[in-house]
Amino acid sequence: MYVPALIFENSGPTAHQATKVGAVVAGQTSVKAPEKEAFERYLPTDTHIVSCHSLHGPSVNPVGQPLVLIKHRAPPEALALVENILSCFRSRYVYLSYEEHDLVTANTQAVTHAAFLSMGTAWASALSYPWEQGLYVGGIETAKVNLVLRIYSNLWHVYAGLAILNPSARIQIDQYAKSATELFKLMLSGGSGGVEEEAQFRKRIEWGREVVFGHGRSKKERKPILLSPEVLDRFSLGKRPTAHQESLPPSPSEASFGLTPPSKYRPNSHLSLLAMVDCWAHLGINPYEHLALAATPIFRLFLGVAEHLFLSPSLLSSAIKSGLFHSWHRSDDLEFVVAARGWSQCVSFGNFDLYQKRFEETRLFFEGRFEEANKLGSEMIKAIMETEVLREEEEAEEGVE
Repeated sequence: MYVPALIFENSGPTAHQATKVGAVVAGQTSVKAPEKEAFERYLPTDTHIVSCHSLHGPSVNPVGQPLVLIKHRAPPEALALVENILSCFRSRYVYLSYEEHDLVTANTQAVTHAAFLSMGTAWASALSYPWEQGLYVGGIETAKVNLVLRIYSNLWHVYAGLAILNPSARIQIDQYAKSATELFKLMLSGGSGGVEEEAQFRKRIEWGREVVFGHGRSKKERKPILLSPEVLDRFSLGKRPTAHQESLPPSPSEASFGLTPPSKYRPNSHLSLLAMVDCWAHLGINPYEHLALAATPIFRLFLGVAEHLFLSPSLLSSAIKSGLFHSWHRSDDLEFVVAARGWSQCVSFGNFDLYQKRFEETRLFFEGRFEEANKLGSEMIKAIMETEVLREEEEAEEGVE
């Protein structure tokens, strides 16, 4: 029997009356704390509790994806029954407690969703589809754009419960907004100030890189998660500049600071990624810890994008210089900061109606662009997950920790 988390209070007494003796009860909810409380309050002691949660969206192929099983109050044969029923998904079982589940999902989903929700809201507020204007096109931008549209193509409640009902998620979303705000302020002061102000921004970014990706954090000899930028280009919704545009000389600001845009990928601040790593660093989260255990495809992709940026000295240096000295993306960065703070405040209010309104207003702006985005996004996720499965198998054989 399955009972949605948001109607536990109303359905609890009915569930108690309808549950048979010895029945196995499960809840496929994204946040387990309220589920656990309701089950323990309403279910008779002669029933068994074996809960579950598929850690991926409805449009993702479940084969090989993590499926959490929680044997909370049940004998081994009850767990075996649930395993047998769910075996048709051909997912990979991950065994956790209720508390472990909520911590893992907060670490792997909360900030990731907040980042993409904020990007989408920023573009909607600016009334802009930047990838159709030749901006944020190609390479890692492909992954960001596709995932923003993928999230907004789903229903609001898929993300609301995780953000509002999970205490750990609230803390992380709040820190993400703080990180985005503080980094943006450092960008402004560093770009218009002296050497000392510029150094403060660089120091903050390099500190985050060392904490998250430095010695002892990322796995030894780990192969990168992300596919090459050239491969990602196959899934791009936008078009890169024409050959004529690529041959144009750099702008005066680019030439002044020694930053000539590459022929394919125009540098920008990548503020959403800088804030993500800064957030992880401040909260002491090691994103690799739950990667093999229970990472969702979206988290795996976003970590891969962050890894690609922060572990490439030239790309990270380019992002830092662009954040400090380029003005073409400044208004977009401002909209992003406002959006991130707005989502953080929305979650802190704990109001599902407000969350729904905010989500659906942004979703409406992207209506009509979901079909192509979901098709390309699904192909991109499939390609990356296939390489990830091979990488993990190879690392297991080689004994990489």
